[in-house]
Amino acid sequence: MFEIKTVTKEIIDELSIYFSTKWKVPKQEYVKSMNEALVSKTGVPSWYYIKCDNKIIAGLGVIKNDFHKRHDLTPNICAVYVNEEYRIQEIAKELLNYACNELRKKKIENVYLITTHKDFYERCGFNYYSDIEENDGNIVRCYQKKL
Repeated sequence: MFEIKTVTKEIIDELSIYFSTKWKVPKQEYVKSMNEALVSKTGVPSWYYIKCDNKIIAGLGVIKNDFHKRHDLTPNICAVYVNEEYRIQEIAKELLNYACNELRKKKIENVYLITTHKDFYERCGFNYYSDIEENDGNIVRCYQKKL
């Protein structure tokens, strides 16, 4: 279907702008994490993306903590995004599976993610863990996947 790629130095600027516009997190936060991913031996952080017609259409990251107060729940999948015109093609599921497989190769046993969505991540093999508090005080759902 689509080829999933891992962040490289050449794509950091474009990819950080993509995520920043989708999630309203400053571009520099993504740049910092993506640069760390280039030298990480643990798989955390890591960033993945898909391009179609030379344009980024989807991506996600794996980081230690996705702006929540449960620092024991790590690593976290974050910034999952698929451009609207490419949704309902299982692209997000492919990205999630790819990231989980890469973490499994690094001997990581569990991965977490936070979201306000309910059923989607369960269909992708994640289990509801609990509601947790974000750094800004909002309560969100936390999901876990045993790898």
